[in-house]
Amino acid sequence: MPMAMVIHRRLDLQGVPWRLTLRRVSNAVQELAPGELIEVLATDPESVRELDAWSRATGNAVLESSQFGNMLRFVVRKL
Repeated sequence: MPMAMVIHRRLDLQGVPWRLTLRRVSNAVQELAPGELIEVLATDPESVRELDAWSRATGNAVLESSQFGNMLRFVVRKL
């Protein structure tokens, strides 16, 4: 049976430009313990590409990425 993900923090960044989104996600992840998850809601389409690049550069994993209309949802696990 699959285990449910436990989200430890949520960031609603809808309407925030991707540069600020990336900065806020980075700051929030620093406050998490290793292995904890953060859910991020965004609307800037550049967030997809930028969070992917940030993930590769930092080692933090984007576990989920989905889109509902113009809202983007990401789940990130801290390294």
